[in-house]
This record gives sequence, C-alpha cells and structure tokens, in this order.
Amino acid sequence: MQLDEMFVEGKRCPIGIDVTRPAFGWSYKSSLTRSQMQTAYRITVSTSEENVQHIVWDSGKIVSRKNVHVLYEGPPLQSRIRYYWKLQFWNQDDQMVESPASYWEMGLLHESDWAARWIGEPDGESFERKALPLFRYEFKLMKRVKRSRAYICGLGQYELRLNGNKVSDHVLTPGWTNFNKTCLYNVYDVTDEMKTGDNVVGLMLGNGFFNVTGGRYTKFKRSFGTPTCLVQLEITYTDGTTVTIASNQDWRIAEGPITFSCIYGGEDYDARRNQLSWDLPGYTESDDWRYAAEVVPPLGKLKSEALSPMKVMQTFKPLSITQPSPGVLVADFGQNFAGWIEVSVMGQEGSRITLSPAELLKEDGTANQKWTGSPYRFSYILNGDGEEIWSPRFSYYGFRYVQIEGAIPVDSSTPLTEIPSLLRLEGQMIYPDTRLSGHFECSDVMLNRTHEMINQAILSNMKSLFTDCPHREKLGWLEQIHLMGPSVAFNYQVEALLTKVMEDISDAQLPNGMVPTTAPEYVVFSDKWRCFRDSVSWGGAYVLTGWNLYRLYGNTRILTEHYDGMKAYIDYVTENSDHLIVLQGLGDWYDVGENGPGFAQNTPVPHTETAMYYHLVDVFVQIANLLNNKQDAINYAILRDKIKSAFNDAFFNRETSRYATGSQASNAMPLSLGLVDDHFKETVLSHLIEDIRLHGYHTTAGDVGHRYVLLALALNGRSDIIYEMTRQTDHPSYGYQIAHGATTLTEAWDGPTVGKSQNHFMLGHLEEWLYAGLAGIDYRYDPEFQSFKLTIKPSIPGGLQEVKAQHRLPVGSMGVEWKRNNQTQLTLNVSIPANCTADVYVPALTMDRMTENGAMIEAASGIEIIGYEAGYAILRVTSGHYQFVSEVADLPLERN
Repeated sequence: MQLDEMFVEGKRCPIGIDVTRPAFGWSYKSSLTRSQMQTAYRITVSTSEENVQHIVWDSGKIVSRKNVHVLYEGPPLQSRIRYYWKLQFWNQDDQMVESPASYWEMGLLHESDWAARWIGEPDGESFERKALPLFRYEFKLMKRVKRSRAYICGLGQYELRLNGNKVSDHVLTPGWTNFNKTCLYNVYDVTDEMKTGDNVVGLMLGNGFFNVTGGRYTKFKRSFGTPTCLVQLEITYTDGTTVTIASNQDWRIAEGPITFSCIYGGEDYDARRNQLSWDLPGYTESDDWRYAAEVVPPLGKLKSEALSPMKVMQTFKPLSITQPSPGVLVADFGQNFAGWIEVSVMGQEGSRITLSPAELLKEDGTANQKWTGSPYRFSYILNGDGEEIWSPRFSYYGFRYVQIEGAIPVDSSTPLTEIPSLLRLEGQMIYPDTRLSGHFECSDVMLNRTHEMINQAILSNMKSLFTDCPHREKLGWLEQIHLMGPSVAFNYQVEALLTKVMEDISDAQLPNGMVPTTAPEYVVFSDKWRCFRDSVSWGGAYVLTGWNLYRLYGNTRILTEHYDGMKAYIDYVTENSDHLIVLQGLGDWYDVGENGPGFAQNTPVPHTETAMYYHLVDVFVQIANLLNNKQDAINYAILRDKIKSAFNDAFFNRETSRYATGSQASNAMPLSLGLVDDHFKETVLSHLIEDIRLHGYHTTAGDVGHRYVLLALALNGRSDIIYEMTRQTDHPSYGYQIAHGATTLTEAWDGPTVGKSQNHFMLGHLEEWLYAGLAGIDYRYDPEFQSFKLTIKPSIPGGLQEVKAQHRLPVGSMGVEWKRNNQTQLTLNVSIPANCTADVYVPALTMDRMTENGAMIEAASGIEIIGYEAGYAILRVTSGHYQFVSEVADLPLERN
C-alpha cells in the first residue's frame, strides 16, 4: 500500500483551523495489487517538523481500518501554532509504512487573541450613496521577517493589499452568512509580502450581503451594518521576536473609486478617482484621507472560513459581437455562467462604458434581464491614461451575453475616435477552487451534453453556499442541497461546503425548531406566503445533508454537533402536523402541467410533504442508532411506523394500487422512500412506468419529485425507461433544453422558451443516475467495517455502447468502464481503492463463460462468487483492478 495524501479537516496543510478537535484523514494511491487493506494506524502530533521532540499527542497503534475523520484526542490546541503530524499504518501483511511530516496551523481560537478593533466610517454615516471605502496603514519593520500571517474579516467583502499588490487571487471573500450569528474570517500567509523597512497594508471594502443598499434591482434590501473590517497582521522576526499590526483608530480611510456596489444591482467604477500608489509606502495622503473610527462590532461570532476560496476559474472569449442598434454592441460568450466581465479599453477621460449582462436576448437582439433582475449593470468611467483594464470586485451575475454601450471594438487597423475603444472583452466565471472528484463520459452525445449542462449550472451556483440562481435571488434554497447532494458530490469535493450549509441552517433555525426554506434566511416570507418559508422538503435538508456528510465522507462529528437541532426540527414538524399528515408546504414545486411552472399541480402538497417527513424520521432513527442514542432510536422508530400508516391511509388506494392522484411523483416517492408494502411494490411500479409511457417517455415531476421518479426506476431495475426518457427532445426534457440552445440547466423544464432563470441546478437529478445508474457506482461509509463499502451495478440500456466514470472517494480513486464489444459481449473494467471492498454485479446471461483478466471466473484470484440474480453475476472483490468479460442479451446498438 502506498500513501497518497494526508488531510486535516479535509485539506492538505491548511492554516487558520479553529476546530478544537481536528479530523485527520489519508488516502491511498491506486494500485493493480489486489486485497490491500489497512489493519492499524498511529498518529503522532508535535510542534517540531522532525516529530521527535515536543510530542503533543501520540494515538498509539490503533487496530482499525479507519482512515477518515480520525479525531484529535490530545491536550487543548493553541492559537497560531503550527502542528506537525506523522502517520504510520500497517497493511494486511503487517508491513508498516511511515509518512513524511505534514502540518496544519491553528487560527485564533479565543476572543482575547484579537488585538485588532473593528473600524469603519468615522462619522457613522451610511455608505448607501457614497463611494466604498479604502483603508490604509503604514508601518515599519526593523528586522528580517521569518513568518507573517494576516487575519482578516472584511464585511461585506474585501480585497486585501500589501505593498501595492493584492494578497491572493481569492474573490468575493469572505463567504456570506447570517452576520448576526456568524462572521467568517480568513487567514493568509503573507511572509513573502513583508519586507524590512516601510510597509503598507491596504484594504478595499464591498457591501456584499452585509449591506444591500438597493438603488437598482434588489431581491431584498437589508443592512446588518455599513462596511467594516477587522485586520490583524502578526509578524515574527528571524530572531524570534514578534510585532502585531492591528486595525484601530490610527488607520486612515478615504472614499475609493467604486461609486456603487450592490450584490443584486451591479457595480460602478470611476477610474478618475483612482489614487495611484495609495497602498504603497511613501504615499502622500490628500485631504480626503482621515482617521478611521472604531465601530460597534457585528453581532456574529468570528469563525475561520473553512471553504475552498472562490476564484476566477474559467474564462470565455466572445464567439460573436453584433450591433443590434447604433451605439449598442452585444457579445455572445457561447456559454451561460456566473461571474463578471473584464474589459480592456482606451479612450478619453470621463468617458463611460456600460455593460449589461443577460442570459437571453430580446427579439431586437439586445440584453433581456426580464427573468434575472433588472436593472443590473457594470459601468466604468475612464481616466484617459492609455490602456485601462478593469473588472468588478464585489458583485457578480449570471449571463451569456453582455450588452456594451459607450465603446466600439477595434483592432490594429481601426483609427481611434472620441468613443472609447474596446480592446478586449473576457467573461470570467467564478466558483470555489474545489477539487474535482469525478468524471463521466459515454458514447451518447446527448447524455454527455446533459452532463455538461448540469455541471455548468452546479458550478455557477456554487459559491460560499449553494444558490438557487446567480442573478435574480442568489439565495440558499435548501431543497436542492439534499436532492442534488449526491449528484454534486460525484463531481466535486464538497464536504466543507456542505458543512457550512449545516452551520447556516443551524443559524437560521427558529427557537420553535422550524427550519426555514432558505439559509441564511435573508428574506422572511409573511404568513400569507408561509408555504415559501415552511416546507418539509426544504427544511429537511438539515437532517438529510448531515446524513449525506456521514455516508459520503464518514463525517460522524457533524451528526453529533447538530443532533439536537435535527431532532428539534422533526419535533416541530410532528407538533404542527395534522395527525402526522403535513398539510402545507411547496410540495413538488415546478412540476409539469397546464398552468406552467410554479406551484405543484399533479401531486397533492400533503402527499409530498408527508412522504419527506417520513423520510426524515427514517433517517433520524439511523442517526440515533449510530450515535448510540438508543431511546431516541426506539421512540422515533415508533413515530416512523405511525407516519407510514397515516400516509398509506390518507393517500393509498388499495383498489387501484395507486397513490394520491396517480401522478409520477405520487407513486415514485413512496416507492423510493420505503412507504409501499412489499406486496404492492410491483403494481405501483407498473403504474409509474405506465404513466411515463402515456406521456411519451416524459417526466411530469418537478423539483422534488423528479429525483424520486429516477430513483424508483433505477432501484427497481428499470434504467431502460430512464434512458428512453433521456432520448426525448420535445418538452419536457433535458434534450428539449439542449435543442433550444441551453448551455446550463434551466429553472423550468422548458426554460429556453418559457423564460425564467436559465441557470438553476435544481432539476439536475439525472446526474446522479449517470454515475449510480449507468456506471452503477454506489458507496457508503460503513462504521462496522470502518471504511467504505462499494456496490458496482451498471445498467446496460439498448442503444448505449460505452460508459466511463471515475470517482475519488476519501480513501482513494475508483473507476468503472464498460463497453459492448459487439451486440452480445460486454467488457467491464472496475478499479477499487485500497482499504475497501465491493460487490460487483456483472451483467451476464450466464456465469459459465464469464472471465476475469482472461481466466474463468471460478479460477480468478481475489474474487468471491456470491451468486447469480436477475441477469447479474454477483461477485465480492477487494482493492485492485478487475476486467470482466461476459455475454449479454442481444440489445440493439441503435434505438428502434
């Protein structure tokens, strides 16, 4: 076994950790060698890299397979200290491997660690109609610097600068929260930015969600306070002495060049207001600079931000630039995305360029912001000093097109005019610099394009929380977190982001236990629209996201930390139910019906809400058992059974064997969630399939129900029906969106033609099926096994010839590839990471002629034959690479 990577809190060598019992984890390199298994481990922690002296904690040799979320059990950790850790592990042959030293660094754990003071506008006036502030402080370092850290919270958002340079490539920092409960701070290693002699720290502040000023389009207008910051630089000299530079009333403040900034309305920049060298030593301050004031701190508790930083991760060049009317240009980037625009321009001082981003165009070819919040724009006023390059800092939007007014495109042969010249235009897509964890491709072009479309929507809405859309709302609607959670996790490492979702939900939870539909809850819906605030399919994300964190990442701590909150929510739903039937909520939002997308039309809201209520209680029983809360497990198991009885009494027609209205969601949710008695399952499934066929292999389900339609089919061996649904190109279908020009998943099934947002990921449930259905990948952390157990059960629909999927588990990488060599022979390649086992279901007409790596299956090494069932040979394998060849049914390579 070969060690691959070592993690603390899911990161390699992180700094700024403020978790008092950090979680260790490690992964293994892929290997062809089979049956590699960890049998024991030992962790040592010290304050020296050699890990010989200054031992802080020694776990001793622990006989265990566990290699994820191993919690630190030593004495209390100290602020600022860098801790080094080494790992020893033993394999199945009792051979020991020792790692090199890795490290993590603690943040500021106590309020007393902060010498800095919150500072802001000296007169306390609102920045609503004023330019955003600049802060600067000049200081001298007398000796050579060995180490320097910057600890900073700038609200709503900030850009930190040292000696004329931006400290990092992070943007839209810090993440947004309920600032009355939590304020996130960041930690940077700024050792290389410090120099002996004069230094300057500079800071630009933006409003973000901390101060939504209005002035243009806003989803809501609210302020937690005016822009404010807390900055602490800690410098250690080579001789071991230290100095701290902390924000206080001695810092200087002035109005900067950003004259308008709203997270919903856009951003304006006046380059004539640039103060050159303001963040460099020796700058002569004008009369505009004055002393900052210490201000009342925000109410939220400071917490180190554990998320992957947001950055400009992709860039797009215009595919075309049209001129729909005089003086108006429209650029098409060919891809819908979330971010902003960078321009390079040249022109006269005082000239203004206005950029209006949009997802769609009007009939006249100009920008259409009807569905995405209007007006939204970026504007830039030139200073006339040669080529000027600019992009926004504190506001972003979702768009494919940008309308440009006040400039003309030029090339080297175009003569300069009084109108500013547009030298370059670039779309910049922003999302967290999170690790890719999966890859999928197949022989079907439509499926590949659907996969790409869904993932572009995921990335567009992946910020410091999962937004519903990157323009009109930017809110953390919770139903998509659990419904799309497995889809997202197949592609991206999102443990830290899901953990923050749990913390946001905890901050949003009401004293009576209710979890609102959005977290942070910036918009509080009135009682008249209570369904938009109180819906089990949304609030249930508290329980189901925690459960996903455990199953997918082995994170038990999250369940312990939020156990009481999850229990309180279930109790709230119980107390507000009508004899265990939940009467209100949003139900299967955005399903397909005559009235167009919106409120549920096909399935009764109480059916959907009560089915989800049952699901929550069922999961909570498993959580209670896992955490050894035995009495709760017993009590909630009784409640679960009562809900099932109440649900079936209310919604199941025993004469017709249909649920509620007989809609797809009506039958699929009970099938998927365990509400159907065994002797009715086959009939209920047949009704589901019949309805899909009656609708021409189209879904009628919406935001909630569609996932369970796919699950009900996949779990019952009917992926052939799902595949047929993916072939459709008329409404409603993914193919319809692609055929009508969508490049990201749209809010409504017919989004490209009906309007609405063109960038939602809430209906992207097919992504889960691509990995779990076609590739057949299913994995769960098993507490008894102390590692991950996998099931590989691929579906081979007629018309599909090849599938390739890779996924990185916390323990290591796995892969599944299958290909039909001809109409009757299949090759299945499976790679299983070390320290795991897998049950592999090989599609086969018979086991008689099946081979593995060229040998007859009975003679293959490291394989246990479990049996044969419903067209699959069932084999149990350990780590390594396996190649199975089997005979399969004569399925057509092309669809009839």
